[in-house]
Amino acid sequence: MDSGPYQPVAVLGAGTMGHSIALAAALAGRPVRLWGISPEDLAQARRRILEKLRTLSAEGALPAGEEGVLNRIKFVESLSAGVDGAVLIVEAIPEDLAHKQAFFCDVESQCGRDAVIASNSSGLSPTAIFERIASPDRALVAHFWNPAHLMPLVEVVPGRCTHPNAIRRVIDTVGQMGKRAIVVHKEVPGYIGNRLQYALFREAQYLLEQGVASAADIDLAAELTLGRRLGVTGPFRTADMGGLDVFEAISAYLFPTLSAGREPGGELRALVSQGAVGEKAGRGFYPWPDEEMRRMDGARERDLIRRWVQDRDASTDE
Repeated sequence: MDSGPYQPVAVLGAGTMGHSIALAAALAGRPVRLWGISPEDLAQARRRILEKLRTLSAEGALPAGEEGVLNRIKFVESLSAGVDGAVLIVEAIPEDLAHKQAFFCDVESQCGRDAVIASNSSGLSPTAIFERIASPDRALVAHFWNPAHLMPLVEVVPGRCTHPNAIRRVIDTVGQMGKRAIVVHKEVPGYIGNRLQYALFREAQYLLEQGVASAADIDLAAELTLGRRLGVTGPFRTADMGGLDVFEAISAYLFPTLSAGREPGGELRALVSQGAVGEKAGRGFYPWPDEEMRRMDGARERDLIRRWVQDRDASTDE
């Protein structure tokens, strides 16, 4: 089946990731079918998409207007209607292996034989996710990052049975959505991005618990050093530019002192046990009054939109 720009993408799951993946496809001109479990679920997804479109419009990043984008998204409760004719099916349901396995059996029984089937899992094994379906050769993980309409990377993770043609078709389709795809050649929990993210988070927790610095200063150190540089040069290019001899010497004395913890940090566990699970609860490592939530959410959204526009304009100029 041709993966041309006017064939629909199906997004199954209308929550945090699902509605944003659907918006990413619609912004790129693709027709989208967004499946949700109930009218209330879909109504909330529609509201969240409208909010994101209004933010893009307010930042001058949506020249086509809101309605044109929204009209590309069809909100459906019927799974069969959602997957009908779709060139790519992206699942975005909760991160539970048994749930995903059962769900994909249902999806496979109702979708076209030529559709590529993808999970938006953040770190589960694609071989395990698709072990119960009849055609795992057309199935793989396509891990979008949150918020999916603004984050440019998709991790493509084939399973043991995935055919190279399915990999190519996903890379082509997400490329048409303005995304950059990387292929993870070996199944490892968390893939690439989350392994890097959680390695940094583990060391940040260790520094906090050892009294090396406050949470705010540890955040500031990451924001004003790594955060500024890694957006231009990743870890290996950074090492090349800094000198591999220097990085080897520092690694030799620093690695033995880094956290080797194999469990979540004590402070993290204590906060979770108290219900202080972050912004959504009003308290975590930081207090989150409503004003601070709005300020930080807005600041992050504006910065991501600015970078998204830069990426979009750069791809147009190429």
